[in-house]
Amino acid sequence: MSLLSGVSKSARELIVAGKAVEPHDAVLRVLDGYAEGGQPVGNESAVQMGAVQKLQGFGVLQPYIDDRSIEEIWINRPNELFVAGPNGVETVEVDLNEAELRTIVLRMLRASGRRLDRTMPFVDAALPDGSRLHVVIPEVTAKHWSVNIRKFPVGIITLNRLVELKSLTVQQADFLRSAVRSGKNMLIAGATHSGKTTLLCALLHELEENTRLVTCEETFEIRSNLNDWVAMQTRQPNLEGQGEIPLRRLVKEALRMRPSYLVIGEVREAESLDLLIGMNSGIPGLCTIHANSPQAALIKLCTLPLLAGPNISSEFVRATTVQAIDYVVQCSNTADRGRWISSIAAVTQSNDGAPVAAEAVLQ
Repeated sequence: MSLLSGVSKSARELIVAGKAVEPHDAVLRVLDGYAEGGQPVGNESAVQMGAVQKLQGFGVLQPYIDDRSIEEIWINRPNELFVAGPNGVETVEVDLNEAELRTIVLRMLRASGRRLDRTMPFVDAALPDGSRLHVVIPEVTAKHWSVNIRKFPVGIITLNRLVELKSLTVQQADFLRSAVRSGKNMLIAGATHSGKTTLLCALLHELEENTRLVTCEETFEIRSNLNDWVAMQTRQPNLEGQGEIPLRRLVKEALRMRPSYLVIGEVREAESLDLLIGMNSGIPGLCTIHANSPQAALIKLCTLPLLAGPNISSEFVRATTVQAIDYVVQCSNTADRGRWISSIAAVTQSNDGAPVAAEAVLQ
């Protein structure tokens, strides 16, 4: 056992025994005992800080969670941490064993109400700071727990700020601002980490103050400054397999809540049908989708509603998509440019009735 683990373990025993109340006080008492026994500690301030982090917060992961320059943290095995930041992906060795990792993850899940066990080996949850936690455990993974923590910007990055960051041009920003304010329906497409949610939040920032916004997502990621805003997320089933609330149910409920603007965090399955129906009922909205191009996004949006049941025809879905979606905004993430808006395509209809991503409105 390392010195840091030994100090934190002894401090935790003091707290459990009622001999100390605060983690900081417990750690100091342990360090005093080490000094009285003549046991060298080395960098006492570093040991003290590390032991307190183990007792509260999220242990050795806390400094990396607090570091705003880090975008994502992931762990494939104990004692090894990967962080994605301004210098790319870096590997960091940390004092973290399997049992400590489990304790930290369970502490992270405590406030979310979501569970993780053999019957539910996956979990997707939001941390108190808004970061997204994703965990997979054995036997789905081969041996160790797999942990991903995806962080999001503090506050909202506006369209003007995205222009400053060269993620989009002034002309693109003006076009998108006008489109969202005039109630155009937009599909934001792109790969993972291409900036879809960031752009979505920037567009919501452009809505009028009296807009009633209803958002539906699997875990809370969307941010808005609107006062009249209802945010909803899905719920996993309980131990008896009951109580699940899928995204499709949230979309149906949202349509009954008098929204003047509807947002789906990401469409993956049959909830896309309810989204299209909602947009065709006069409710403007936004949603994101994983796709490599505007046309691929439309094809996917025409395919997903078919999962809703055998009575849903492709002809109905295609016609509904043409009427529902006005523009597809393609987000990209390349090594030379970082995150940027590669195109904004208007949606038109082909001769056979299928939706088509027309010539880009703006490049």
